[in-house]
Amino acid sequence: MRQRFDRREFLKMAGVGGVVFASGLRGAQSATPTGGKYDDFYFVQLSDSHWGFQGPPNPDAKGTLKKAVAAVNSLSEPPDFIVFTGDLTHTTDDPKERRRRLSEFRDIVSDLKVKDIHFMPGEHDASLDNGEAFKEFFGKTRYTFDHKGIHFIALDNVSDPRASLGDEQLQWLAADLKSQPKDANIVVLTHRPLFDLYPQWDWATKDGAKAIDLLMPMDNVTVFYGHIHQEHHKMTGHIAHHAAKGLMFPLPVAGSQPRRDPLPWDPAHPYQGLGFRDVEAELAERKFKLEELPVQKG
Repeated sequence: MRQRFDRREFLKMAGVGGVVFASGLRGAQSATPTGGKYDDFYFVQLSDSHWGFQGPPNPDAKGTLKKAVAAVNSLSEPPDFIVFTGDLTHTTDDPKERRRRLSEFRDIVSDLKVKDIHFMPGEHDASLDNGEAFKEFFGKTRYTFDHKGIHFIALDNVSDPRASLGDEQLQWLAADLKSQPKDANIVVLTHRPLFDLYPQWDWATKDGAKAIDLLMPMDNVTVFYGHIHQEHHKMTGHIAHHAAKGLMFPLPVAGSQPRRDPLPWDPAHPYQGLGFRDVEAELAERKFKLEELPVQKG
C-alpha cells in the first residue's frame, strides 16, 4: 500500500526544507469581486519532464515523470491546481513523433488526482511548429485565469523560435494588465526567464525586458518559470522570479562550465537535482511560501 505523506513531513523525510519568499501579496482582508474574502491556497509547479528523452544521464528516463505523478498524488492535502511550465516533451524533428510524445505525456499525467491542470509549452514542444501540435493537445499557449484573488498570466516565449514574446503578445499583456487594479495580486507563468539570466545558453527572452517594463507598475507581481532545470531566484526591482527544478536531468549553474551539458547521474544519489515545487499563497501573511520536493525512488 502506498504511503501518503503530509507535505511538511514529506519534506522532513526527504531531507529538504522550505524557503519563504515575500512577494508583495495583498492581505486576506481584501475583498474579492464577489464580496468574499481571499483564501490561502497552494498549487504545484512541475516543469521540464522532457518525455521522449532517452540515454544518459537519466537511466530512468521512462519512469521519472510517472514517479513525479505518484509523488504529487501522495500529498495528503491535494493542491488547488497544478501548472506544467513547459518542455512537456523532448524535441523531435518528426511531427508524428512529436504528437506521439505529447499524447503519451497526456496519458501519463491523466493519472494525477487533481484534474485542474494548466499546461504551457516549452521550446522542445513548440518552437519547430509554432506550437501547432501543442495546441492540438492542450489548447492555447498563452492565457489568463483567476484563482482566489490572484490573477495568473501564462506567457508564451517559446513558440517563436527567436525566443521572443512578440509585439502582438506584448500588446495582449498590456491590455490584460490595464484591466487589473494597480495593487492586484499577479502571478506570471513562463517557460524561459523573462530577464537575461545567461543568454549564451538561451536562458533569456529577447524581448523579456519589455514584459518586465509592463509589469513593473503593478505592485504585486511574482514570476514562476522553468527551462533552466534548477532552482533559482532573482529580483528585478520588486518583482520576484523563481525557477523550478526539472523532472528529467539537472543542468549546471549558468557559466559554471563551458557547455550547457546535463549534470551526470549519481548512482549513490539517484534523482538528485530533480524535483517539483509547491507554492503556498499565504495572503494573510502577504507572501508566497515555496517548498521544493524531490523525485524519489518508487
